[in-house]
Amino acid sequence: MKKKKIAVFASGEGTNALQLMKHFKSHPHIQIGLIVTNYSRAGVVKHAEEHNIPFAVINKSLLANNSYMQSLLNLYDVDYIILAGFLLLIPPFLVKNFDQKMINIHPALLPKYGGKGMYGLNVHQAVIAAGETETGITIHYVNEMYDKGKVIFQDRCKVDKKDTAEKLAKKVQELEHKHLPEWSEKLIMQMRYL
Repeated sequence: MKKKKIAVFASGEGTNALQLMKHFKSHPHIQIGLIVTNYSRAGVVKHAEEHNIPFAVINKSLLANNSYMQSLLNLYDVDYIILAGFLLLIPPFLVKNFDQKMINIHPALLPKYGGKGMYGLNVHQAVIAAGETETGITIHYVNEMYDKGKVIFQDRCKVDKKDTAEKLAKKVQELEHKHLPEWSEKLIMQMRYL
């Protein structure tokens, strides 16, 4: 049986993408076949190069171009998409074509602190400003709206009075690194047998 291929979409440093690369490096049934980014100088490009994984740099108009995206994903035989810090809104045709085969990780407990502009330190600053005592991560299916897809999994951590947005980001990132690879594997392995 051929391996399931993942495309990881990322816009930034790519720390979650890197955890996925390490996790699936010698997996018998799953491999990362493509990295997609909208920023040519993103850290994720360097990780892709170091791991010999092909990458594509796209912009908003290419992402919205159905035939371009389908050709790109078909070229690399992509079965599953993981958004790991990807900041552009996924177009409806891609949501439809990868229904239940595209997940996102968000650095807060959705439905709180989601939506347009809620990424990176913006999220953690909002959590602290609201006086929350806990925050965490949400892994969810992707639909046509930012952070509105069906929740698959959440994990929590405490917000201490002394936490800065940067400190909170580190705590949340630990949860992301722990759970995104294992949940990705679980969901893709389930899909293999459907």
